[in-house]
Amino acid sequence: MLMKLARLSLWNRKATAFMTLLSLTISLVLLLGIDHIRKEARNSFTNTVSGTDLIVGARSGQLNLLLYSVFRIGNATANVSWQTYERVAKHPQIAWTIPLSLGDSHRGYRVLGTNQSYFEHYRYANQQSLHFAQGAAFTQVYDAVLGAEVAKQLGYTLGQEITLAHGIGAVSFSEHKDKPFTVTGILAPTGTPVDQTVHVSLEGIEAIHIDWQQGAPMPGRQVSAAQALDMDLTPKAITAFMVGLNSRMATFVVQRQINEFRGEPLSAILPGVALAELWQMLSMVENMLLLITLMVLVAGLVGMMTTLLASMRERQREVAILRAVGANPWYLFWLIQLEVLLLTVLSMLAAALFLVISLWAIQDTLAAHYGLFISVNPFSLQTLYWAAAILVATAVLACIPAFAAYRRALTDGLSVRI
Repeated sequence: MLMKLARLSLWNRKATAFMTLLSLTISLVLLLGIDHIRKEARNSFTNTVSGTDLIVGARSGQLNLLLYSVFRIGNATANVSWQTYERVAKHPQIAWTIPLSLGDSHRGYRVLGTNQSYFEHYRYANQQSLHFAQGAAFTQVYDAVLGAEVAKQLGYTLGQEITLAHGIGAVSFSEHKDKPFTVTGILAPTGTPVDQTVHVSLEGIEAIHIDWQQGAPMPGRQVSAAQALDMDLTPKAITAFMVGLNSRMATFVVQRQINEFRGEPLSAILPGVALAELWQMLSMVENMLLLITLMVLVAGLVGMMTTLLASMRERQREVAILRAVGANPWYLFWLIQLEVLLLTVLSMLAAALFLVISLWAIQDTLAAHYGLFISVNPFSLQTLYWAAAILVATAVLACIPAFAAYRRALTDGLSVRI
């Protein structure tokens, strides 16, 4: 009987109830949406590189090694000799390696020297491999593969020639103009630093520096692009390399062995651990999103309470009539509480449906342009905690209009006011 009366009462005030329902639904969509995107953004960040067991470079802090090898930020303290790289790569527990050579740029974008292993083994997000939007991987010394953003922002197409520059500045006066590269492939968007990278072969990096010394052309010696092809282009050193193991059970053993390598000082880091540490340093952003989420919730609940208090003045006669036909004060109290809980539950269901549809619609866009790999399922154990907290907060706030109805005197509603 109480449930039916609450439902009919809301239907009788359907315009006000709908506006309250809409306001609370929007608040809950923002609440659940921001919280879900906050968690998924953290997951996407920690999955910037996936499937790589170790990253090895010259001895330094793990964050510095992570920043220049994965995010292309900063520079290495030293390089790793090619002989050391080859010795480590032959370790029986190592399945594959990806050599990385940094130091050059093209119009503000970092240039990465690597080999075919990069396109075969590099993974990001949930073990997703690199795909080509156009063309294919480099096969010749002077071939280049562009990240999606590089090609988009600079308007490059397949077959176009580009010139690399020494250093990482947006403007450089030390360019390798005598050895241009030809664009042979453009990668599909990944939402990772891969999109902002120009990829060339290790031999290409060696070729453009074959007549350079200490960041400047060697006086009196100039080697043409064609002449360089006939020379030994085996790299002398690389910046870092990624490692994939045959078994993850051997991760810590191999890491310790590399860190204790006597040939030269090396550091082997676990990318997942380093990414988690870096995210902790950026936790202020996550805390701000959490604060915004809580403020949205408070605003929605306060708005609902304000609407209910305003409607109580219009319901004075309804309350008085219910009292006149025998409804006791507690009956009115629970009637208001039930109406509020009905509105809240309906808002939750509407918000959940709208959020799932919205996430499904924008999932591909977020992945392609922002690197956020968002699950269309926003529900988890924490969602249940949120739902319980919202219901409790709603019930507590609903006590204010419910007690207002409880305290209404019979004559208060039936008396004629002029």
